Amino acid sequence: MTANIILADLSRPDHAQIIIDLLDEYAQDPMGGGAPLSAYVRSHLVAQLANRQGVYVILAMQDDETAGMAICMEGFSTFACKPLLNIHDVIVRAKYRGRGIAKQLLAKAEEIAVATDCCKLTLEVLTGNIAAQSVYKACGFSGYELNPTIGQAMFWQKKLGSN
Repeated sequence: MTANIILADLSRPDHAQIIIDLLDEYAQDPMGGGAPLSAYVRSHLVAQLANRQGVYVILAMQDDETAGMAICMEGFSTFACKPLLNIHDVIVRAKYRGRGIAKQLLAKAEEIAVATDCCKLTLEVLTGNIAAQSVYKACGFSGYELNPTIGQAMFWQKKLGSN
């Protein structure tokens, strides 16, 4: 079943609430860290997203309810000297999983990337999230590598401040 895929309007209070609710649902899932969003994030996230250029929040609507969301942010590839689109969060509500919603969200992200002359789409996925990996592979994603003999890139982080 095809969902209605739309770009969120970050100035709309109803869209802002949808974004927070879905992201909080994802954050509480084991694949999202298993803890709710902080009060700070809940009250500041949408305004901070709205203040940044190249942010796209894609919503999937099904049966008059939000079924899923992808939050994408433009980056830049120095090797290609072109923008790229990073799919930062992909969320599908549990009751809508297995219906192709994630693939529809990814297709919209790809449409945006092509329209904005991006050289590639990027995303990160946990090694234990086999279901998400399956969807990503079906949509043409693979591990990043420059040279197969050197190996695939790893995503690392160093947290700063109190976060």
